[in-house]
Amino acid sequence: MESKNKGVSDQERLIFIYNADSGIRNKIFDSAHKIFSPDTYACNLCDITYGVFSEKKAWKEFRENSPLQMEFLHKDEFKALYASKFGYKFDFPVILIGSKGGFEVLVSKDELDKLESPEGLMHLITARI
Repeated sequence: MESKNKGVSDQERLIFIYNADSGIRNKIFDSAHKIFSPDTYACNLCDITYGVFSEKKAWKEFRENSPLQMEFLHKDEFKALYASKFGYKFDFPVILIGSKGGFEVLVSKDELDKLESPEGLMHLITARI
């Protein structure tokens, strides 16, 4: 079966990897960091897609209405699931196209760091797939 999306086949998915670790303690720390020192926060993907406490409305609507398969992982989750098995090394945050054959970078850390809004991210993803 052919995919509706030119760059992503039915077997592939987008993998969003945040430059943050999972867990409630880390979520609390990250929220506090966003409030008290936003200029030094290390995950622009988090900043673009989430406010201090919840997912941004424009991004949530895009994600929920997209025909794309999407997986969202923290860097520790990605490393536990994939890096130890395959030796992948990426600068986080990053958005990958993942398939049985491996991973390709769709949006790099440098590109994510330059984005300022969910709309910019949505436009970039849409233009590349």
